[in-house]
Amino acid sequence: PSDSADVQTSFQMFAVHGDAKATGKEMNGKNFAKICKDCHIIDGKNVTTTDVDIIFSKIKAKPARVITFEQFNQALTELAPKRFKGKSKEEALQKLYGLIVGKRPANIGVTKVAKVGAVDRLTDTSKYTGLHKERFDESGKGKGKAGREDIPDSSGYVAGYKGSGTYDGKVKDT
Repeated sequence: PSDSADVQTSFQMFAVHGDAKATGKEMNGKNFAKICKDCHIIDGKNVTTTDVDIIFSKIKAKPARVITFEQFNQALTELAPKRFKGKSKEEALQKLYGLIVGKRPANIGVTKVAKVGAVDRLTDTSKYTGLHKERFDESGKGKGKAGREDIPDSSGYVAGYKGSGTYDGKVKDT
């Protein structure tokens, strides 16, 4: 195939996707399914995720859990006629390569923190009640130790007394 080098580049990008130890020389089943999905080889009609998994299992070496680029090409040769029915094997394979060339793994929102519905409600400190309310200030920032422990008040006033610190002023007035 004319664009085999480009296909190999895509293969390597998907091969290392999500695996820090990967060399890019071989691809696991998860990433094989991902390249098929991201490049729209899986169309849900002619090619499904199941087809992709079956072909992956068929092509990899028995004990191995990964495929090489050569085996990847073999897998594509099997997938191509399924994906492009009515085309010759060569033509279908070229079209399949066309789908893969220049593709990178799509990480749309892979590592974003999901703050949807319930999470927002549960982490909104303004809605906290009782003891939990005491642990956060108005801005929603935690108070740290002050919010968790009763720090003894050694001022001599009864807890909760509003007029603390006003005694001297009252005595001097009389």
